[in-house]
Amino acid sequence: MDINDDALNDDAVSPAARAAGHQPALTGCPWHDVNEMLQAAGLRPTRQRMALGWLLFGKGARHLTAEMLYEEATIAKVPVSLATVYNTLNQLTDAGLLRQVSVDGTKTYFDTNVSAHHHFYLENNHELVDIPDPHLVLQKMPEVPEGYEISRVDMVVRLRKKR
Repeated sequence: MDINDDALNDDAVSPAARAAGHQPALTGCPWHDVNEMLQAAGLRPTRQRMALGWLLFGKGARHLTAEMLYEEATIAKVPVSLATVYNTLNQLTDAGLLRQVSVDGTKTYFDTNVSAHHHFYLENNHELVDIPDPHLVLQKMPEVPEGYEISRVDMVVRLRKKR
């Protein structure tokens, strides 16, 4: 498979993909949209959740670490601690508004696209990007032990530049 940098551009989410539920629907009024999302998920729209939600969802489908969101909040002059950012990301994940993707034991990303999809991890850039759906086919799942069912399949394909 040929992959160029444009094919890995996470901002390239088609309007059809967005309409199909690949990210929360935004009406153009960020505060109203975030307020509605939080309330629909059963979360109280506190000032900090509203501000972090606006930073998270206002830029479309993307992948962030807690540290990346904290840096954005600092630049935007949102007064939050890193602990509050972690707590909020975990609450949004538990509410189904974000998807947590672990790259390894030390790096966790939060994905605003909560639909079922897989990822490339670009090791050289420390960047997580969506794998375009037609490029990945799982032909057979392993036998599931008695008493269990598959709840979700997460795949991260690690890539690095050729030397």
